Amino acid sequence: MTELTNQHLNDLNQVPFSRPDFSRQNRKGVPEVILTSNKSVSQSLNITASFLEKAGRAILSRVSTELHSALIETYGPESLEWYEASRMAIVRRNGNRTPPTGGRVGILTAGTSDQPIAEEAAVLCQEMGCSVYTVYDVGVAGIHRLFGPLQELLESADVDVIIVAAGMDGALPSVVSGLVNVPVIGLPTSVGYGMGGQGQGALMAMLQTCSPGLTVVNIDNGIGAGAMAGLIANRVAAARAASSQGSQHDNG
Repeated sequence: MTELTNQHLNDLNQVPFSRPDFSRQNRKGVPEVILTSNKSVSQSLNITASFLEKAGRAILSRVSTELHSALIETYGPESLEWYEASRMAIVRRNGNRTPPTGGRVGILTAGTSDQPIAEEAAVLCQEMGCSVYTVYDVGVAGIHRLFGPLQELLESADVDVIIVAAGMDGALPSVVSGLVNVPVIGLPTSVGYGMGGQGQGALMAMLQTCSPGLTVVNIDNGIGAGAMAGLIANRVAAARAASSQGSQHDNG
């Protein structure tokens, strides 16, 4: 505990306007993500530089066109991993990467319009060391599109958890949760209009589900969904590895 506290104290005041949590992945298993949408370009660049210095990697979400250009100018296109749909960016120092954990995450979306938020979750899971398997546009308007990909996720990929992103009526997570034997995370998106617009209808539908095994994050909270899925998958992977080592020891 003392070591942890000292690390926190060392992390403080590295940036005048921010207190980045450089040790979060070591402590929590989930890296800090720099939400840039309400930060200036200068602030975002300064925080990015501090993460590169202290942690060897910076993950940025909701990156504006202006900030994207500034990142390329500062670090060069070869040092920038860019995810266009979600507008996420990763800058690494010396190829810094999280080793594979063996965790396996499936991600489904009801429509193509849900991809930007689903991709946020996918990127975070990847940065937590998980393998990620994505399938887009399999919503209830054509439910026959779901069954083949879902079977592949369960049997071929053998995923530990599934994130399901949906806007509009938000029905797909409940359908999936009623069919599978792994945890499902409902990710409502701000896709919709009228009385249930901006994701409220999807959120309420998911919260009111009668399908067991479904948990729900807030509207457009791709990072939250990815963090939860990554934690679940990595715990399962650790248990799987321990069981395998135990079996090998017994056989030996």
